[in-house]
Amino acid sequence: MNISKRVAGGLFAVVLAALAFATDALAQTPAPKLDTGDTAWMLTSTALVLLMTIPGVALFYGGMVRKKNVLATVMQSFAITALVTIIWMVIGYSLAFAEGTAYVGGFGKAFLRGMETGSLQGTIPESVFMVFQMTFAIITPALIMGSLVDRIKFSAMLWFVGLWSILVYAPITHWVWGGGFLGKDGVLDFAGGTVVHINAGIAGLVGALVLGKRTGYGTENMAPHNLTLSVIGASLLWVGWFGFNAGSAVAANGTAGMAMAVTQIATAAAALGWMFMEWIARGKPSVLGIVSGAVAGLVAITPASGFVTPAAALVIGAVSGVVCFWAATSVKRALGYDDSLDAFGVHAIGGIVGALLTGVFAAKAVGNASGLLEGNAAQVWIQLKGILWTIVYCGVVSFILFKVIDLVIGLRVAEDEEREGLDQVLHGESVQ
Repeated sequence: MNISKRVAGGLFAVVLAALAFATDALAQTPAPKLDTGDTAWMLTSTALVLLMTIPGVALFYGGMVRKKNVLATVMQSFAITALVTIIWMVIGYSLAFAEGTAYVGGFGKAFLRGMETGSLQGTIPESVFMVFQMTFAIITPALIMGSLVDRIKFSAMLWFVGLWSILVYAPITHWVWGGGFLGKDGVLDFAGGTVVHINAGIAGLVGALVLGKRTGYGTENMAPHNLTLSVIGASLLWVGWFGFNAGSAVAANGTAGMAMAVTQIATAAAALGWMFMEWIARGKPSVLGIVSGAVAGLVAITPASGFVTPAAALVIGAVSGVVCFWAATSVKRALGYDDSLDAFGVHAIGGIVGALLTGVFAAKAVGNASGLLEGNAAQVWIQLKGILWTIVYCGVVSFILFKVIDLVIGLRVAEDEEREGLDQVLHGESVQ
């Protein structure tokens, strides 16, 4: 009995010692602190992503429209940048990243309440994280406009973008990155395949269908007025995308480095894929084709950039270049919709390709997540679920917003105004 008591007492002492050690270890766990290297990289990434919209998207889209609509097109990107900045500060950031439900954040961060110079998000200031995410919120509706240029009213565009940013973009961001149900279910979206590109492309398609075709579509020449501007814009997108993808590591580390590498590889492969497909189909490789292919590759690698190897990026890029060429030409022609600058064909289709192939090629050694090729076939279904949720929610809410705005103030300029050109009609200016 005495031996049993001594053994029990010894075990009790060991347990107490272990608990004491664990308590000391927890007490000694360092609190998150500011990392100047991470902060410097995220400041740079934030500037790069803003560069993607102004002047990147503005010039890319501006060069592809007719001369009479170039100012109206670049004005859209600039105005969206200003409008979404304020919306994100007032309510968007809170709905996306404040504590809330599985479907939307709360109001705890409205007007950036509680954000101080010492507030951290991981190892960077929360203010930097907030502005980084703001640049994503800015570029997404700017991409939508590629489907709607040449015919949408400026006032209707502002109302749509403002409401869409609150009712569609912020909730879907919360689903994936803000602690919502898709992120918890394991959807892999490193930098915005669902949140940005599928979201924008679906809204663009819905808007194009509600607005109807441009006056003269199919009978008049609607060729780009200045492809030099589009090449400059696409080049700025390519450079800025390193902030988009590598910046989504939210640190200056190996993940950011790999994201940069796979982004460059996939973009090059997609540009060549589109170029060669067009060369085969039409006999000549076009400038518009190669830059469109590069953007398709940037889109497709976005969800995968933190999860795949360089070899996988090569495949993702090549596949996206071919598939997006097919979507922007054959599918568009067969179905007859007027997606002015192929926002749906490049962004929605490229985003879907990239999201699905993330589920195939995700490598545990890169992003601590396995895909189909590593035996985790379920990841493809999880990716598909994220795609479907985004398509359905974005499609339905976008349709409602377009129809309500059309009913209240009208979406589209009059036919004679459209023929005159939106630069003069909407802004009283023109390019000489």
